[in-house]
Amino acid sequence: MPATPDDLFAFLDRLSVVHQTVRHPPLFTVEDSRALRGEIPGGHTKNLFLKDKRGTLFLVTAPEDAAIDLKGLHRLLDAGRFSFGSAELMQEVLGITPGAVTPFAAINDTAGRVTVVIDEALLVHETINCHPLVNTMTTSIGRDDLLRFLRATGHEPRIAAVSEPAADASSDPPTDAPTGPAAGAPA
Repeated sequence: MPATPDDLFAFLDRLSVVHQTVRHPPLFTVEDSRALRGEIPGGHTKNLFLKDKRGTLFLVTAPEDAAIDLKGLHRLLDAGRFSFGSAELMQEVLGITPGAVTPFAAINDTAGRVTVVIDEALLVHETINCHPLVNTMTTSIGRDDLLRFLRATGHEPRIAAVSEPAADASSDPPTDAPTGPAAGAPA
């Protein structure tokens, strides 16, 4: 059985990771989530579940406003040409569905099949916001705590410059930080 959001929160609590979660209507795209920007400070993410021609799986997490050259990304990551992983493969390996893609899904990849790539541009934010395995919540976590979480799941995060900021994008300043106590349940 894949981990639930409550399982994820308990795992974060065991790591003594401060996290806050906000419930909201289902969000399926970056455009859907932009409405939350005023309510949830920090770096917001877009996540790509990719499979290269060799069958190697990648989960790429970048700022929501970043432009990623999918045709050239394989060269940056020393991989075969990429295609998007199917919904069935995503469910099998990461235990999530499209619309809920998140680096937190590494908790479900106990076989270590996925290489998790974090875009350098995302790490300018002290707080990073991701879905906690479902697209009806957003969880805020410190940047260093996200990297610690990934390591605790057996996924050494690969930090790489994989994006260029979108031409018309404006992002939050990198002075955001999580506040409040660690929450074992959504706030």
